[in-house]
Amino acid sequence: MDNPVQTAILPGMTHDTDIAIVGGGLNGPALALALAQAGFSVTVIDPLTQAARKNAAFDGRAYALSLSSMRLLRAIGIWTRVESNTQPMLEIKVSDGRAGQGPLSPFFLHFDHAEIEEGPMGHMLEDRYLRRAFLDAMKEDPHITQLRDSVIGQKPDTGGMMLKLESGRSLSARLLVGSDGRASGTAARAGIRRTGWGYGQTALVAAIEHELPHHGIAHQFFMPPGPLAILPLPGNVSSIVWSETDDTARRFAALSDADFMNVLRPRFGDFLGAIKLKGKRFTYPLNLTLANSFIAERLALIGDAAHGMHPIAGQGLNAGLRDVAALAQVLDEAQRRGEDIASSDVLARFQQWRRFDTATLALVTDATNRLFSNDNPLLRLGRDLGMGAINAMPRLRRGFIREAAGLTGELPDLMKG
Repeated sequence: MDNPVQTAILPGMTHDTDIAIVGGGLNGPALALALAQAGFSVTVIDPLTQAARKNAAFDGRAYALSLSSMRLLRAIGIWTRVESNTQPMLEIKVSDGRAGQGPLSPFFLHFDHAEIEEGPMGHMLEDRYLRRAFLDAMKEDPHITQLRDSVIGQKPDTGGMMLKLESGRSLSARLLVGSDGRASGTAARAGIRRTGWGYGQTALVAAIEHELPHHGIAHQFFMPPGPLAILPLPGNVSSIVWSETDDTARRFAALSDADFMNVLRPRFGDFLGAIKLKGKRFTYPLNLTLANSFIAERLALIGDAAHGMHPIAGQGLNAGLRDVAALAQVLDEAQRRGEDIASSDVLARFQQWRRFDTATLALVTDATNRLFSNDNPLLRLGRDLGMGAINAMPRLRRGFIREAAGLTGELPDLMKG
């Protein structure tokens, strides 16, 4: 692989790349493409091979991409690559009950995309298609260099960040961005501590084929051990994210496929006709983790490296993509003004824009999970009456729909359409 382009930073000073991004999952490549569009040179560092990152097998993961995230993907040239594999989410139905008994209350939430002018609230897309599109787009962009390597050391110096890589080479950048997940080495090496806790829950994730069409409707069924999300994919297929207590999830994960389906069916119900497993099953432990700071000297964190939350609202990737759009805008505006893009003042703007919003979202999802993941009769009554009240008030209901579509708050330019 060719060496990254030498880029001038200060008089008499050069760096290998403007921005080094650690982590080649989803948020890192999205940021690389957004920054490349703005004229920055970018190096994405990830230890996995292209073949591993492009694995075509269905791995159980699918994302509910909000309308604002779709706009970002369109702006950076990804949406046209994946649109044919997406499923619009036209409605969301939320109910509360118990396994085998179905909803126990006449009160529920029903969000319909027809109540807002902008279109579908979001689209479902499998991880494999999105990941492949990012890799192909980065390979085609001359501003982006991809390194198969790991960062084992980082040190800020005058005007830049020096990186030591596992391969033995060194790399200098104006700015380092950590997009390396909840156990971010980038954050740890910068001395950034984290706040968080486990939920004692594990998500069981799989794809389910069903006899009847889903009509683009997403379902969230709250049960005492945790929620079951049934999310529409193209064709008569849905992705499930089923949260159970750790012990129960461990037992269910160890079952044969046939026995697993026997315990899923009473929870899933028969509203989509006969169901069967499609592909493999996966488990993911659930926790909340927030970086105490999203920035350090010549460093910024995005995505799960900055904030990891419960999947109950399906907003994890959407929050990461909003980080991407906000950081890209802050850096582009700073560059246009002739500022040092990694100065403390510039990075503080990014943190001010994103940290309060993401912390609030994480705590709201935490509170929602605690409110619904129990069988206390008083809490059940309160939450069911609350859902009924929201459903009965059109203005309030539209507010929730716009929130689900990612249209509230201060939107970065890339998400405005």
